[in-house]
Amino acid sequence: MDKDAQYDRLVRLGTDLLATIGEDPHRAGLQETPRRFARYWQEFMSYDPGTVDTTFTSVVVDQMVVVSGIKVWSLCEHHLLPFWCDISVGYITQDRVIGLSKIPRICQRHAHRLQLQEKLIDDIAEDLSAVCGSPDVAVIGKGVHTCMTMRGIKSEGVMTSSVMRGRFKESHDARIEFLSLVKP
Repeated sequence: MDKDAQYDRLVRLGTDLLATIGEDPHRAGLQETPRRFARYWQEFMSYDPGTVDTTFTSVVVDQMVVVSGIKVWSLCEHHLLPFWCDISVGYITQDRVIGLSKIPRICQRHAHRLQLQEKLIDDIAEDLSAVCGSPDVAVIGKGVHTCMTMRGIKSEGVMTSSVMRGRFKESHDARIEFLSLVKP
């Protein structure tokens, strides 16, 4: 479906949604909501992170590189409600290092789809490993899900999920060093 047809369909869906929940989509305050709804969905689902695979020759091999505090928003595939995640990643250098800005770009690329947090964290680990050429990758995500805080139990809670690969999985020392570096 082309972007214009998709936009028009999303506007109709937004209008139908408002009417279905008992709102008047033509009242002041809601007249532009279906168009904003359509633009949001198009923007979110067609996000382009730019180049994510820029690497440089490593000056040091076997060095742990850690980036933490990367905040991303995503959407729960079960409820279509947003969740945010603070992501920390680490890898052990081989012959290539990834450009620093490419790590949050990888995280954002994977966040812009319907999914589960566990899948998000695993996809980031997979992509990071492929780009930097290292099997030694760790990713932790700490997320707050509005599907839990706004509906259902209506309780605050932080979900933590992690992926440890290569030496982060096999070596207690590497795992502990990574965990100590990402600790707030």
